[in-house]
Amino acid sequence: MSASMKRGLVMILASAAGSIAAAQDLRAPETFSSIANPSERSRALFVEAGRVLQHPRCVNCHPVGERPTQGDDGHPHSPLVVRGADDKGAIGLRCTTCHQNANYEPSGVPGHPLWHVAPKSMAWQTKSLGQICEQIKDPRRNGGKTLAAIHEHMAHDSLVGWAWTPGGKREPAPGTQAQLGALIAAWIQTGAACPAT
Repeated sequence: MSASMKRGLVMILASAAGSIAAAQDLRAPETFSSIANPSERSRALFVEAGRVLQHPRCVNCHPVGERPTQGDDGHPHSPLVVRGADDKGAIGLRCTTCHQNANYEPSGVPGHPLWHVAPKSMAWQTKSLGQICEQIKDPRRNGGKTLAAIHEHMAHDSLVGWAWTPGGKREPAPGTQAQLGALIAAWIQTGAACPAT
């Protein structure tokens, strides 16, 4: 293969990789500035953030029932584990029995020092994006959080941040945690409107 053909192939592969990466990026809040109506813009911002919120890295940790799910297909957790009274597993089999302080690449087990499932009140599986939005805003169902606290959680919480460094063969959530934080901040600033249920 000639040098010019190699350069051409490299450029094609780089372009394809860039396109794939761009497809996974989240759009910045300013890309929604052409939407004049603040409520409509707010809903559009939340729909974009929903690409993360409805991604398996988030939904698996926000299970509906007692048993968390795993994988990109959301299959039941194996081995069989349950939520437990404090969302950290049953007394005899705590989440941290297997999930250590960091991802353990030899076995593919994900990890973080605060590993646990979200409380039942924050179950997202099977819900529409509009229902998730209303739930996130409801202090009775979000752990008593204000919108500012919700932003802080999504933009800076390290356990949420795990979604972008999941290790193993797991697909990371779209974009970055900073991009999600910017979308949530803009959503709040435009009135925190929710998409139709």
